[in-house]
Amino acid sequence: MRAPNQLILEFEHRPSLSGEDFLISDENREAVAWIDKWPNWPSPVVVIHGPPGCGKTHLCEVFRAKASATALASGFSEGLTSIDRTQAFVFDDFDRIMGGDAEEQVFHLYNGLRGEGGHLLATATLPPRQWPFATPDVRSRVLASPSAAIAAPGDGLIAGLLVKLFTDCQLVVGSEVIYYLLPRMERSFEAARRLVDALDRRSLTGKRRVTVPLAREVLADFQQ
Repeated sequence: MRAPNQLILEFEHRPSLSGEDFLISDENREAVAWIDKWPNWPSPVVVIHGPPGCGKTHLCEVFRAKASATALASGFSEGLTSIDRTQAFVFDDFDRIMGGDAEEQVFHLYNGLRGEGGHLLATATLPPRQWPFATPDVRSRVLASPSAAIAAPGDGLIAGLLVKLFTDCQLVVGSEVIYYLLPRMERSFEAARRLVDALDRRSLTGKRRVTVPLAREVLADFQQ
């Protein structure tokens, strides 16, 4: 049974390969719109950028589920000359390989995608114009690609995520707990998951309801 003062927030959800939902809000709506547009992208590459913990990796999982995309990382096969037509890829933290020898691989990857109709969803912390490019050809191709920013999650999105995570754990939590946590916790998706997991475990082991005093104890442990 839900507590009378339990907070209820309505968000649109998108499933990912991990089975978790991605909450859509003003902070990430533009980025999600590019996922929805696939495969009708005007470019082989779309870049999504934003601060750590804003949900970029989770959105990559949403894209993998939608496009049956293959995840790439540094050290990916040079040139990827056997790209299948309409094949899709994701590359999390794509900006980390810029400025070095890997840019030649990126150049061949881009040309292969364009030639075969494939696509790459790339994520980064900084917008492409701030990447440390070493190769003018790669720089021009990346900067010509569409990009969308994800902002750091605000109060509404973090509150919605906390409500969802508590519900997933079958925990009845009053709105006073959410409002207590919001100004005191680290503002990221991953921090919210760690916090709810810790509260769930403390609640089970101590056979206690999730209340403000319990939330205060768990937050104090996080800050030690």
